[in-house]
Formats: sequence, C-alpha cells, structure tokens
Amino acid sequence: MIKLMIVDDSRLIRRKIGREYDSTTFSLVGMAENGVDALKLFARTRPDVVTMDLTMPELDGIACIEQLIARDPSIRILVVSALNDTATGIEAVEKGAMGFINKPFTSADIKAALTEIIND
Repeated sequence: MIKLMIVDDSRLIRRKIGREYDSTTFSLVGMAENGVDALKLFARTRPDVVTMDLTMPELDGIACIEQLIARDPSIRILVVSALNDTATGIEAVEKGAMGFINKPFTSADIKAALTEIIND
C-alpha cells in the first residue's frame, strides 16, 4: 500500500479527497490543515504521496513542498489548488511537485492524477 497524506486548509476538500482516492492502492495516513501540521505529520507517518494545497495559513504549500522534498527527495506531491496562476503552478513543480490539478475536481480527476504521479 502507498501511504497518502492530504494537506488542505479546507475541511471540505480534505474530506472530499479522503473519499475519492483509490483505497486498493493507497492507505490514508493522515490529514493536515496547514504546512506546519503537515511537516509534523510527515515526521510521524512518512507518506509516499502527498496532496498539497498552495494557499494555507502558517506555512503555505510552496514552502511546505520545499521542506518535504528536502526531508525526502523521493516523496511524490500532487498540488490541488484553486489558484489559476500559471506562475505559481510552475513554481510548485520547480520546487518538486509532480502534478497539479485545479479545484473544483471530480472523483475521476483526483484518482487519475494520483495514479499518474505514482506511475511516473
């Protein structure tokens, strides 16, 4: 099983991703509502894959991506964001994210994106 961590400041989005991932492939190890909590949760759970919002309080997604990659260069990060700012998406990929999907997303969108980053 591939360990999955969900990071988003919206409880609604965390729950939606938590319902939509493929449970035959992924095991949900935790959810965090900001980058600070994500780093603490990462230290305890060592997920293989992370879904990451970009706009969050305390520590935003870009900074969190940078710190997660520094701790584990093999981690696979999927950005899930409402931002339609191409430059921010490019920055996330430059920092180490492997994929990007926009909110709102469908069940098929999240499943396909997660499958793509583990098979990449």
